[in-house]
This record gives sequence, C-alpha cells and structure tokens, in this order.
Amino acid sequence: MSTTHTQPVTARRIRRFALHYAEMVAAMLVGMMVLWPVWTLAIRGAGDGSWARSASVETLVMATTMALPMALWMRVRGHRWAPTLEMCAAMYAGFAVALPLHWAGVLDAGGLMLVGHVAMFVLMLAAMVWRWEEYAGCHGARRQGRRAIAS
Repeated sequence: MSTTHTQPVTARRIRRFALHYAEMVAAMLVGMMVLWPVWTLAIRGAGDGSWARSASVETLVMATTMALPMALWMRVRGHRWAPTLEMCAAMYAGFAVALPLHWAGVLDAGGLMLVGHVAMFVLMLAAMVWRWEEYAGCHGARRQGRRAIAS
C-alpha cells in the first residue's frame, strides 16, 4: 500500500510514526509533572477567586507546561521550526475552541480540561498525519546533515 507521498507506507514507517507520537506524549507528561508544580508554587499565595486560579488561565498554563518540553524534544529530534510550531498550535487549538463554551456556561472547569485535552491529542495526531514524511521518517540524518534519509 502506498500513499501520495514519496515513500510507501511500511510497518517500519508506521512504527516510527507511532514512536514519535509516544515520545511527544511522554515529553508532555514529563513537562506536566515538572512544570505544573512550579506554577502551583508560584501562585500559592493567590486566593481561590484570583485570575491565576481561574479555569481559563489554568488550562492555558497546563497546555504550556506540556507544549514547552514537547517542542524542545521535537527540536532535539531534528524537527524543523514549522512542524514544531504547528504541533504547539495544535496543543492550544482545542482549548481555544473549548474556552468560549466554558465562558458561556456550557462547560464547567472539568469539562473544559477534558475537551481541551482530548482535542489536543486528536489535533496532534492530525498534524502528524498532515506531515507524514516529517514524522514517519528518520530524524538522525537531520541532526547531522539536516536532510531526511529514505527508509
């Protein structure tokens, strides 16, 4: 089976694609575990009604705690800036759609976090499929010579 891309879809390329997704999710989880406590420490003196503790701010901070390490990992893996920034945008896009629903009272804080996160993972996958060659290819060559090696 082949696609309209320059290389056929093989089991090896599918594994690479899945590994890239898993690596990005792992980087996001590490960032959440490391950076979220920093945020909570930074706002520990803020009252419950503070803007810093609002669901709107906390969801965007949560997305940021995941986007930063994921973007760093993508750069370490040899991804160019355009796909890295697209992936970061995909992480915020779900929240951008869900926030107005929260403000309108359709979603509570938990619903906002749930919708934003589910959309984040779906949109990340869509961004990866959009750039199949970027994520199914070998990035070791990009770090060395900034060009992809065919599978």
